Amino acid sequence: MDQQELNKDLILREELALQRTRLANQSTFLAFLRTAMYFLIAGLSVKNFYTLHDARIFENILLGFSVFLFITGVFNYFHQYKLIKRSEIHVGNYQLEYLKKRAPKNR
Repeated sequence: MDQQELNKDLILREELALQRTRLANQSTFLAFLRTAMYFLIAGLSVKNFYTLHDARIFENILLGFSVFLFITGVFNYFHQYKLIKRSEIHVGNYQLEYLKKRAPKNR
């Protein structure tokens, strides 16, 4: 395998790893969003299913937790997005270090 083939292989692997990381970040955001919507629906339906004296307090707790999860998910998504963008500049930069480690030592 010559230098150019190895370089293309490493860059391709790095690009694919970044793509997987982007998809994982989106999947995590969607999980936060889904969970927030579950708590929102639970909070909105508490008074319809239960005749508790303090149902309004329980409803507000669920709605507040839903908003908290949504905001946490949005902040987490954009924080990870910035980190992923920063790591994109490193694609292809370490092929020389990789080659040095794999090169046979002449004795």
